[in-house]
Amino acid sequence: MLKNITSGIKAYFGAFGLISKLKLWKFFVIPMLISFVTALAIFVSAYGLSDNIGAFISKIWIWDWGKDTFSTISNFIGGLIIIVIGLILFKHIIMALSAPFMSPVSEKIEAYLTGNTPQSQRNTSFVQQLWRGIKINGRNLILELLLTIPILLLKLIPIVNIFSTILLFSVQAYYAGFGNMDYTLERHFKYRESIQFVRKNRGIAIGNGIVFILFLLIPIIGVILVLPLSVTAATLKTVDALQIKSNLPNAT
Repeated sequence: MLKNITSGIKAYFGAFGLISKLKLWKFFVIPMLISFVTALAIFVSAYGLSDNIGAFISKIWIWDWGKDTFSTISNFIGGLIIIVIGLILFKHIIMALSAPFMSPVSEKIEAYLTGNTPQSQRNTSFVQQLWRGIKINGRNLILELLLTIPILLLKLIPIVNIFSTILLFSVQAYYAGFGNMDYTLERHFKYRESIQFVRKNRGIAIGNGIVFILFLLIPIIGVILVLPLSVTAATLKTVDALQIKSNLPNAT
């Protein structure tokens, strides 16, 4: 799996050049706008809610001694919860709403890599692609939240919280990469088949998602460029994986 994770990360190095070569930037205008507006909305909401969550958590400590210290820790945890949930919501919202715009881009990249029209087994409309994106990312959102909540609770335990941070980052990365890979998979597999495919290639998903999450740490530019670069990188590796599975033509 480590090899696939590394491979998923390396795919980003050629993403920018490929987008320019195939003249795909115009297709990313609306998704980039969706990313910016969604990020702004989540940031404003998070700024107002972090103190409230911190105050709520601090009420757990009913003793007078150490109350100030616990309040400080509570505010930190409250901010962390907002950041994590904000990242989760951000990535699933933009990936779901951008599906009808990203799928055609993925298709053009696949056609370039294989030298042929993509061997699509499923012809889908704009509305079907949007629904597929909502369905996949809605499922992933629920599962990710169910995994994230207990991981956040582990942060209250000294030493263990170090490993929980790595685990939390890995979960975030996996589901980010999952969504990016599905723009290609939706042409080849039905809903459940795509889930099985990503599970078998989870290393690629994690590698792609690692860079996706790191991009979000770059103010403004990262939010705008994260989808174009991550979707392109994911398509490159997903097509490779499909070639191995289905013996598609070799990439040029």
